[in-house]
Parts: sequence; structure tokens; C-alpha cells
Amino acid sequence: MSMVSEFKEFAMKGNVMDLAVGVIIGGAFGKIVDSVVGDLIMPFIAWIMGGKLDFSGMFLVLGTIPEGTARTVDALKKAQVPIFAYGSFLTILVNFIILAFIIFVMVKQINRLKKSEPPAEPPSPPELAEEVLLLREIRDSLKK
Repeated sequence: MSMVSEFKEFAMKGNVMDLAVGVIIGGAFGKIVDSVVGDLIMPFIAWIMGGKLDFSGMFLVLGTIPEGTARTVDALKKAQVPIFAYGSFLTILVNFIILAFIIFVMVKQINRLKKSEPPAEPPSPPELAEEVLLLREIRDSLKK
């Protein structure tokens, strides 16, 4: 079997196609979760904490800041100043927790729907042909 035909057989299997669709939808879903966290949840948390708290702007400077460099994450990274950007990590962590919870709920609902389906009845054995029945009768009579 050539490598091209082997790859074609692999790529056309149902599981691979399902995985590809899942990855594409997951990427789009990840952007939605990023927006929910960045545009809805984080501003609400900042409001609750009584200020204009922006997690992405939380960092510790680990080096010396050159004169004239703004104290923002982007400016410090551009100036190659080592920083400990824990706020960005907190934002990504909140994204992960929300995404994991949504996936958990989805899987739980899918499993619940699968359980509610009635179990399939086992197929009844096929009826034997008349010739087979006659041969069995002959066999049984010869044994006697």
C-alpha cells in the first residue's frame, strides 16, 4: 500500500473528520470564551473590586526600566525588560476554568441523553433453512 493511499484511508476515517471539525469549532469557541472573559467577566470583577482593575496589566518588574519607557506590559517587553506578568496568567486561567466548565456541562448532557436511549434489543437468530433442518433430523436419526 502506497503512502498516499494509506494517508487517504487514514484521513477519510470518521474519527479523523470528527476530530478536525472539533478542532475548528474549538478554536472558534475559544475566541468566544476569550471575549466573554475579557469583555464581560473581567470588567465586572474590576467593578466589584472597586476600581479599574485590569488583570492583563498586573505585573512585577524584575529588571531596571530604561528612562522614557512607559510602565506597561507591551512597552516593557519591547524594551526587553524582564517582567513577571501574572495578570495575563490570571486571565488565561479564568478562560480555562470557564471553558472546562462549559465542556463538562456539555459532556454531562450528552452522556445523559445517551443513557436515556432504550437499549437495543439483541437481534433474533436467523431462521434456519429447511435443508439444514432436514440434515439435522437425518443426523439425529443416524445417531439413534
